[in-house]
Amino acid sequence: MTDSVKRVVVADDDADIRTLMVIAAERAGVEVVAAVDNGRLALDAVRAGGIDLAVLDISMPGLNGVQVAESIRADSEMKKTLILMVSASVQLLTDHGVVADRSDGFMIKPFSPKALSGRIREMLGIGAIA
Repeated sequence: MTDSVKRVVVADDDADIRTLMVIAAERAGVEVVAAVDNGRLALDAVRAGGIDLAVLDISMPGLNGVQVAESIRADSEMKKTLILMVSASVQLLTDHGVVADRSDGFMIKPFSPKALSGRIREMLGIGAIA
């Protein structure tokens, strides 16, 4: 399975950030299965199955990134999905044990597509793209 293309969901309510996330993920060599603007759609996409990584903004309408992460972790079918939280707020990332308890990593906005791409490859165990 290590040779198969990794599948990723990205979720951010800011269209420009979401576009950067998609570009970064594609540069990392993964398939972006869904790029959505709210937590409920992100959770639906992960629930559909076969998702290796969910890149979640913490502050989103409907379900926020923390709520989505909690739902993923609580479900035996989804709990192996890796979670990368993103936020413009260091406070949000560190409050309530978000980083330690609910995600596998985090990035502070703003970030470059190159930095996010590298982080996605690192989390998914994908070698550097030439």
